[in-house]
Amino acid sequence: MKSNKGFSLIELMIAVAIIGILASVAYPSYVQYVAKGARADGLAALLEVANLQEQYYLDNRVYATDMTQLGLASDPYVVENGFYSVDSTGTGSFVAIATALGAQASRDTSCTSIQITDTGVRTPQECWE
Repeated sequence: MKSNKGFSLIELMIAVAIIGILASVAYPSYVQYVAKGARADGLAALLEVANLQEQYYLDNRVYATDMTQLGLASDPYVVENGFYSVDSTGTGSFVAIATALGAQASRDTSCTSIQITDTGVRTPQECWE
C-alpha cells in the first residue's frame, strides 16, 4: 500500500476559502482602526493649535490669522504623519479646522473636516470620541 503525504487540492481550496472569509471580516475593522489612529494625530494637532491661539491671544489681545504667527512651520500646518492639515482663522475669535489629506480622506469619510472654536465647541462630535 502506498502512503500519501500532503494535502489534496480540495483540502487546500477549503483552507484558502476559510482564510478569505476571515480576511473579509477582519479587513474593514483594520481599516477603521488605522483611520481612528490617524485621526488621533489630527485631534492632537487641533488641541495644540487651540492652545497656541490662546497663548497668542494673551500676548496680543487678538487671535492669530496665520499659523506661522503661532510658531508653526507652515500655513496650513500639516501634522507629522501627513494625514491632516490644520488651519486657523481669527482676530476676535478663532476656528481651527483639521482637514483630512490623501488616504485618510477616503478611509475616514465621516471625519474629513474636524473643528474646534475658541469657546471649546468641537464638531462633529462623533469624531472627538
